[in-house]
Amino acid sequence: MNIVEALHREEAKLHRQLSAIQGAMAALNGSGKLVVSAGRISSPSTNGKRTMSAAVRARISRKAKARWAKIRAEQSKGKTTK
Repeated sequence: MNIVEALHREEAKLHRQLSAIQGAMAALNGSGKLVVSAGRISSPSTNGKRTMSAAVRARISRKAKARWAKIRAEQSKGKTTK
């Protein structure tokens, strides 16, 4: 085993660890910097939130309203019989 080759492997391993630590720190700080993880570069969104389409938001809203309407109907049904 060549000592120089072993040192190069150790250096590469340390670079990966450093990148992982920097990515974790950036995530905790909410930084908008590029994150390097396992050789991949990604750019987190500026506010850290996921986006969804208007159609999906509308569908979720309809489902939630229907769910609450059902709950309220069951509650009012229980109040009138007591």
